[in-house]
Amino acid sequence: MNGTLEVGIAYDLKSRFRAQPDGPVDRLEEYDDESTVEAIAAALEAHGYRARKLGGGEAFVRAVLEDPPDLVFNIAEGFGTRSREAHVPSVLEMLGIPFTHSDPLTLAVCLDKAIAKRLIASAGIPTPAFAVVRSPRDLDGLKLPRPVIAKPLFEGSSMGIRKSSRTDDDAALSAMVKGLLDDYGEPVLVEEFCSGPEFTVGIVEIDHQPVSVGVMEIAPRTASPEDFVYSLEVKRNYLQEVDYHVPPRQPAALVRRVEQVALASFEALECRDVARVDVRVGADGEPKFLEVNPLPGLNPVTSDLAIVARGKGIAYEELIGRIVASARARRGL
Repeated sequence: MNGTLEVGIAYDLKSRFRAQPDGPVDRLEEYDDESTVEAIAAALEAHGYRARKLGGGEAFVRAVLEDPPDLVFNIAEGFGTRSREAHVPSVLEMLGIPFTHSDPLTLAVCLDKAIAKRLIASAGIPTPAFAVVRSPRDLDGLKLPRPVIAKPLFEGSSMGIRKSSRTDDDAALSAMVKGLLDDYGEPVLVEEFCSGPEFTVGIVEIDHQPVSVGVMEIAPRTASPEDFVYSLEVKRNYLQEVDYHVPPRQPAALVRRVEQVALASFEALECRDVARVDVRVGADGEPKFLEVNPLPGLNPVTSDLAIVARGKGIAYEELIGRIVASARARRGL
C-alpha cells in the first residue's frame, strides 16, 4: 500500500539563499518556490503516500540522518559547484536511501554542457559544434559556423542567456564572453546557433524504458523563428513572448526524429526516471541535441514538463505518480 510509504521531498528554495546585489539578476533562477513543493506534496498524498518536506543543504542532511524516509523525491539543485546537483543524491547513495531522478554521476555530467555534449557526440547523436572559452583570448581563431550563441557552461533555467546571446559579430561575442565570465565565474560555452524550430521533449521511464511524455514546439511571437533565443526574458514573459504547441505544428516525420534524438540522449547519458531534453533543428534540417535537464522544473503551471504533460492529457498528479512509480520499480519498493 502506498500509505505505508513515506516519501521525503528534497528541495532548495529561493528564500534559502541571499541574492548578491552586484551579481546577475538570474542568480537564483534555478531554485524553487514553496508553491512547487506544496504541489508535489499534494500530488504524492493524492497517490496515498505520506509526504514529508526535507529541504536542502544541512537541514536535509540532519533530517535524513535522524529519521530517513522510505524514498526521497529529489528536486534539490544544490549550491556552489558544477557538481551541486549531485550533492543530495550522493548523500542518499552513501546512506542507502532510495531516491527519484538520476544518480550523482549523471546529474553532474549533465550540468556541464560541454561534457554532456562530448558524450552525446560519442554516441553518434548530432549536437551543434562548440568550444569552451575560459578567457576572451580563447576566441582568437575560433572556427565555428556563424552565428553562434554564448552561455555559462554549467547553469540551467536559461541563466546567462539573453535575447542578445546570438551573434555573428566578433566584437559583440568578445564583450558577451567577458561579461559572462565576470558575472558567473565559470567558463562559457560558445556553440553553433541552430536557426530551425525549437522543441523540448519530456521523458519518463516506464518498466525501466524511457518513454516520451510528449514533444512541445516553442514558437516565438515577437522574434523571427530564425533569430529566436529561448532566453531568460522570454521565459519570464512567456505568455506574451511564445506559443507552446503540444503536439508541434511541424511535419510528423521531423517530430519523430526530434523524439528519437531526445530518447537516445536520455539513454546515452544514463538518465533515470524523468528528464527533459532540449532539441533544435540546425541549418541542415536535422534535429540537434542542445542539453538535457535530469532535474526538470515541476511547477504545475509554468514548468515546461508540466505543460508538455498537460498538452498530452496527463494531469500533474499523474506525472508525479509516474516518476515515483519508476523509482519504486527500479528499487523494488
